[in-house]
Amino acid sequence: MERTPNCLAKLDRMNKALHHQEGDRVPISDFFWSNFLRRWREELGLPSDASPYTYYDLDWIVTIPNMDPHIKDFEVLEETEDSITVRTGFEAIIQRKSTYPMPRFLKFETDTIEKMRSFQFDDPWDERRYFKGGDNQLAGVGDTLTRNSPPWIETVKSIYPDFPVYGSVCEGHEMTWRILGQENVLLWSAEYPDELARFVDRVHQFNLGIAEAQIKAADGLLDGMVIWGDVAYTKDLFFPPAYWRRVFKPGLKALVDLCHSYGLPVIYHGCGNVKRIFEDFIEVGIDAYNPLEAKAGLDVVELRRQYGHRIGFCGNISVIEWAQFGPEQLKAMVLRKLNAAKGGGYIVQSDHSVPDNISPQNYEIVVNLVRQYGRYPLQLGEYDLPDVH
Repeated sequence: MERTPNCLAKLDRMNKALHHQEGDRVPISDFFWSNFLRRWREELGLPSDASPYTYYDLDWIVTIPNMDPHIKDFEVLEETEDSITVRTGFEAIIQRKSTYPMPRFLKFETDTIEKMRSFQFDDPWDERRYFKGGDNQLAGVGDTLTRNSPPWIETVKSIYPDFPVYGSVCEGHEMTWRILGQENVLLWSAEYPDELARFVDRVHQFNLGIAEAQIKAADGLLDGMVIWGDVAYTKDLFFPPAYWRRVFKPGLKALVDLCHSYGLPVIYHGCGNVKRIFEDFIEVGIDAYNPLEAKAGLDVVELRRQYGHRIGFCGNISVIEWAQFGPEQLKAMVLRKLNAAKGGGYIVQSDHSVPDNISPQNYEIVVNLVRQYGRYPLQLGEYDLPDVH
């Protein structure tokens, strides 16, 4: 497939940032909550299918294949005027209610050690994951519930001419909690640490299969990979660092090594404060860490000071400040953060996803600031921090 010159410029911009080189300017993109998209379209008078990626000509897009352990359509258990309850291919029962900002996990069918031991995974290489449409939890259950997602490869092909396209895969904990439930994972890591570790080993093998099968299915159309993996609260990790290193780190390293063997850079998405294992993310070869939640105490400028250019950064624009600040305050925030882009290594995004309390006007202000002041060589004026490089 042919790519536009503009797409090739974006790809060069992204790859230089991830290799800690200065391109033409600092890349910018994001993830968007559905309610923001609705507000954005309504207030700007845009059609219902308008996309901020094309409207603002953003620099990259992530795609999500079917990663459900069991390939099947959602089973609708209950449906009313304002809610729907489904069982997914993770064997999780989830309720989506119109008055809730996010879905509610009601039950995880795999709720005993015995069920965990006997849990079986469908083939990660099954072509339905990549070439057929249908329901799947990661693409279909978020702040909305979407049925019959299109074939993943069609999405990739539709994006490829105009944007760098990233695939995605879960690491061990992200997949495990969606099967067992977060409470069980935390409880069993203390009560049955070795049993849980053996299950996570099987999860790792499944994830590796998803990653490689996806890369093969794309047949050269992927430019990178996002690894999804929340392992922390806003204050600290879910697990003692030693347990995370023993149980989850080897599988993460195997995923990163696999992606790198195909020439694909890796952006790791993990919420919360992971400072206690940040050196481990560097050690396994993560190319950039996202979203660097400001509300969890992470600051990209301080991280650059501490870790230099051993890892890239993606995110850290506080959605709280983005929603509340006026133009001059936003300018001060953005230009200070751009210090982390000196020498490359920084992609501007929110510190999670763009919510609907951010006005379209404030969203545009930040995009325009990055386009104006994020051109290399950076000229940050009074916001330049000479000790950040």
